[in-house]
Order: sequence, then structure tokens, then C-alpha cells
Amino acid sequence: MRKLFSNGLAVFAGVVSLPAPGTQAASAPQPAAEHRHEPKDSRLTCLRAFFSQGHCPAAELSSVFLEASDTYGLDWRLLPSLSFLETTGGKWAPHNNLFGWDSGRAVFSSAAESIRSVAHALAKSALYKGRDVDGILKLYNQNDAAYARRVKEVMRRIAIQ
Repeated sequence: MRKLFSNGLAVFAGVVSLPAPGTQAASAPQPAAEHRHEPKDSRLTCLRAFFSQGHCPAAELSSVFLEASDTYGLDWRLLPSLSFLETTGGKWAPHNNLFGWDSGRAVFSSAAESIRSVAHALAKSALYKGRDVDGILKLYNQNDAAYARRVKEVMRRIAIQ
């Protein structure tokens, strides 16, 4: 009897608190999805400023770079730096290939897909998995002895924006 009463009381309370059909309660809470505000991320500000300074199309993809880096546990400056050196932040990126991936032959359906795909490869492929930034860069462009140094310089520039 007690369980039946408490269940009925909960249903009654729920019905009483609903606004009348066709009306909107003035203080009714909005769904969580509509109030989702990401906290101010200083990385996003730095990245947008860096790409915007060079008039790079990749500025519009700053949040995608961060999302992919966070998803795959990569330094947040690595992917943007590779993109900047390989395609000047998307200024020259045939087939949405922001990274010169596969010696520039890779084709992606969108620039965002290229970011996510390369992030996944750098974190999960047998070639790159478990490597730090230096280890990744050693393999990423083996034909240029100064490549790693140049990528790290861009990473530093991004961080001070």
C-alpha cells in the first residue's frame, strides 16, 4: 500500500507541475541541449587567432582540430601545425587534404574528415601509435631533416597567440 501511494503521489506531482496544453510556463527550464555552453577554451582563442593572422581557411575548423586532438590524446597544437606547414592552413589543400597526407594523394570528403582521419592515424595506426610528438614527427616527414624543428616552432607560435 505504501509503495502504491508513493508512486501515485509522484505521478500526481508530475501532472500538477506540467503547464496547461498549448501554454508555455514562464519559468519552465529549457532542455539541456539548448543550454549547452562550452566553457571558454583559451586554446580555441589561440588557434583561431593564429590561423586568422595568416588568413588561413583552417581558422573555421579550429574547434575540429581541438576535438580531434582531445579525442585521440594528441598535443592540441600538433595537427594545426602540420596543416599550417603542409597546406598553409588549408590555403592549398586539394581534395580537402589539409596535411599533405599520403604525399598529397589522400582524398577526403571534407576538411573536417581529414582532421579526424589524420588524428586517428597518428594515435592508432601501428606506425605512429604510442609515440610522442618527436616520434611522430620523425616519421611524418622523413625527407626533411629540419621538419620536426619547423613544426615545433609553429607549435610555439600557436601557444603564444
